[in-house]
Amino acid sequence: MARDGARPSYDPAGPDHALRAALQELRTGRWMAMRTLLAETAEWPRWTQRTQVLATAAAGTDVVRAWLAEEPGSAHATVMLARVGVERALRARRERHRRTHELWIEAWDAAQTATVAAPRDPVPWVCLLALAQLDPEQRWEEHRAAPPEPVLPPGPWGLLAEADRRDPFNREAHHRMLQFLYVRGGPGRLTEASGYAQWAAGQAPPGSALHLLPLYVRVERYRRDSGPDAALDLHWVVEEAAREARRALESWFDRTRPGERALPDLNHLAHALWGSLQFREAARVFEAIGPYFTPPPWMYRTPDRERAGEVFTQARDRCRAAAEGSGP
Repeated sequence: MARDGARPSYDPAGPDHALRAALQELRTGRWMAMRTLLAETAEWPRWTQRTQVLATAAAGTDVVRAWLAEEPGSAHATVMLARVGVERALRARRERHRRTHELWIEAWDAAQTATVAAPRDPVPWVCLLALAQLDPEQRWEEHRAAPPEPVLPPGPWGLLAEADRRDPFNREAHHRMLQFLYVRGGPGRLTEASGYAQWAAGQAPPGSALHLLPLYVRVERYRRDSGPDAALDLHWVVEEAAREARRALESWFDRTRPGERALPDLNHLAHALWGSLQFREAARVFEAIGPYFTPPPWMYRTPDRERAGEVFTQARDRCRAAAEGSGP
């Protein structure tokens, strides 16, 4: 990483140059680069991440539908159509759009079709999991299945199991489960989410991104309960927070190669280590982040969310100084 203190940038592709090129083509209404990229993507974790980023960019266009019209038998295009449908439905829900229910059903149908077209692919099941958060009252039977442990709440456990069966410990699948628990009706939602994150992390093998789930819940709790505050307050320096950060560092960061780490996970880990005053350890993670950053969680530490990059830079500089011996 450059050591000149350059301003960080947000790029959904991060260091994935092939994905960035496909995104540029997609934004001009062309789909061949996306098709080629996905055909060359062999590992499920990267496939899951790339399809998610591509769908975010494609959701406002008809590019994927044009691809499917040209190649109606393409399983990859069918999965991408489900991805796009889910993104549109979730956006509609956030914007309280009148077509939310209609888009939800369309996305559900597309995801079901994708489970048949790509039976070994975890992404159609991740799509169905993502749509579960549109049913916080758990009216659908598949969203109130019995949990694997009595201490966990009922939820879309069958959908999670299908995703896990195809790609064990799939990162996005478990994050979608966490999002469902955030919106699930009733009191104690964050307590349930925290219990789930601890359970999932405890089941995960070394190197799994699920070891970071407790850090995400801590950020969500801070966002809801504490409000934006740039100071390093007691929410972050308590021993439990420090332990969660150290555990994620040792169980995930120290057990993975650079190309296996998602940028949101790196940013959450750097934020947690910085917040718990473990500056030297955080400096290692900032080094791995490089010139890119993700607005969450930094945006929650300032009243002006547009200044997330400044918070990131200040934290990075503070941790670098400690690592270089000019600070405690």
